[in-house]
Amino acid sequence: MHKVCSRLHGPALLGKTDPWNSLDACVKFHKGGGVICQKSAMKHTPPVLPQIPPFDFKPEPYQGMSKDRLLDIRKHNCNPMTMKVTYYKKPVFINQGYMQWLWDVDGRRYLDLFAGIVTVSVGHCNPKVTETAEKQLRRLWHTTAIYVNPQMQEYAEKLASLLPDPLKVVYFTNSGSEANDLAVLMARLHTGNFDVITLRGSYHGGSPQAMGLTSNTQYKYPVPSSMGCHNTMCPDVFRGLWGGSHCRDSPVQTIRECSCSPGHCQANDMYIRELKEMFATTVPSRIAAFFTEPIQGIGGAVQFSKNYLKDTYQLVREKGGICIADEVQTGFGRTGSHFWGFQGHNVLPDMVTMAKGIANGFPMGAVVTTAEIARSFAKGVHFNTFGGNPLACAVASSVLDTIKEDKMQENSAEVGTYLLTELAKLRDKYEIIGDVRGKGLLIGVEMVKDKASRDPLPSEAMAEIFEDTKDMGVLIGKGGLYGQTFRIKPPMCITKDDADFFLAVFNQAVHNYMERR
Repeated sequence: MHKVCSRLHGPALLGKTDPWNSLDACVKFHKGGGVICQKSAMKHTPPVLPQIPPFDFKPEPYQGMSKDRLLDIRKHNCNPMTMKVTYYKKPVFINQGYMQWLWDVDGRRYLDLFAGIVTVSVGHCNPKVTETAEKQLRRLWHTTAIYVNPQMQEYAEKLASLLPDPLKVVYFTNSGSEANDLAVLMARLHTGNFDVITLRGSYHGGSPQAMGLTSNTQYKYPVPSSMGCHNTMCPDVFRGLWGGSHCRDSPVQTIRECSCSPGHCQANDMYIRELKEMFATTVPSRIAAFFTEPIQGIGGAVQFSKNYLKDTYQLVREKGGICIADEVQTGFGRTGSHFWGFQGHNVLPDMVTMAKGIANGFPMGAVVTTAEIARSFAKGVHFNTFGGNPLACAVASSVLDTIKEDKMQENSAEVGTYLLTELAKLRDKYEIIGDVRGKGLLIGVEMVKDKASRDPLPSEAMAEIFEDTKDMGVLIGKGGLYGQTFRIKPPMCITKDDADFFLAVFNQAVHNYMERR
């Protein structure tokens, strides 16, 4: 690994040098061998790094434990799983956040394009939401649903108003896993059936029940988990068996060719045939539910062939099942064109689950369904201690107001479409960028060994690009069945200037890798 020391000059913020605008930093290039710091005497001119956009905010200096102490505690007092999921060879120690920006304990600023795993919808410590939270903290924290607190009812009405009829009945939870657990229970109680179908590559949570819905070996353990869950072929028009150049609802299509006539998708016909085969061979004649994300999240922003959900919903209802949309990542305006991801497929589910962006990082989830399905659930007693917490509901209500007042759905559409079209140019430039896809600010960039084979780029290569991107000041995510997809899912307040900075950084990171290999 070589280290190249370079210096960039930029404007100071609030009279103080910003660590990325005026950069006296070592930029990492990953190669075999030792660590060398080459200064002005080096033979090759170091790359000029993209300059981070100015931002008028001064973070508070960090005065806590040392990084070594923090890491030692994380290794020895936190469950080993905590270290296993920690990003980067050299972890980022976050001290403060504001809107689309994060600062580490050394004062270094990063553009956050992963939003706490697609959770910080309206920006870190958004002033409007923070003010609401502070006000509610001084009034009432917690009572449970055994008493009537205004915040729960006010938010339930506001949330229900954003969903089409007859999706008007809300039950609050604390997470997406809880919400999806509950949705399965409601579906089975209402239909009297047991079997549930999901798509391969899906992720619906990590609880024992949700683990059965999830179709990704990484998130499964060798224990009984939600019997009755079955996975059918995902209609992935890039990596799947069938796909073409007009298959999905996105500003960017795949590089695969097809001969479909306008308005008809042969790939969709084949994926529906696979679903019918499952109905004929794997499940009983009556099922409880079909469960899917409108765009797969952890699966790598996978989009389906056009009309797949519409055709599937019809088949599922013929089998006595209900249709459930997991909007944990796609909801609340993130896809830009619609407030809910399912609306982009022109379908109406019987139940919608949500979490993550619902409260901008405050723990909360919800299940919204019809009055008829909700009545089936009320035949027994189910209680959630923290569900509908007045503080959570106040925060979530403020998030809805902020999305509307600050036009964040519209911003998702505008900036997201710009990002997608510019990333598509990088796809055309680099052989290892196989696909660019998504809607709004829910974007996946799938990396491959080469476009002909579409074989996933090895994890070591992904890690190099991932680390370089971080070292140049941008935090992104990873996903996909093979860890081959970069996920760009930022707070919905990012700007076009932020997008340009990321595009320059990502271009440089991919270029660096191509130069090294």
